[in-house]
Amino acid sequence: MPPTDLTFILIQAEPSVKFSTPIPILRSFDEAATRAFYIDFLGFEVDWEHRFADDLPLYMQVHRGDLLLHLSEHHGDVTPGSALRIEVDDLDALHAELQAKQYKFARPGIETMPWGMRELSVKDPSGNRLVFYAAMEA
Repeated sequence: MPPTDLTFILIQAEPSVKFSTPIPILRSFDEAATRAFYIDFLGFEVDWEHRFADDLPLYMQVHRGDLLLHLSEHHGDVTPGSALRIEVDDLDALHAELQAKQYKFARPGIETMPWGMRELSVKDPSGNRLVFYAAMEA
């Protein structure tokens, strides 16, 4: 007669590959508008830029703190209109900073969501949506 109480032993091997934080690539169409949005408005800094020639599309990396983004004018790199969710430690401070800049094309507010998050959403000049969020305080 087979035993009625089956015991399974799960052996988990140490993972051989460790992953780091991904770097999102966002499509851009207008270099001046992209710089105004990411550098002047959101406060990112340019790490590096690349073009294969002076008259070819721009590909660049920007950062703010630990957040890295790649911005690409190359047609085949990404789909326009992407969305990112970016956790921040002080959403109110970010909101105040952005409001003080009086950016012509966006004056985002903070919205309380029914899933327990507070969010500040803004679209870049290429239609990509960046949602900065923080958990509501308990």
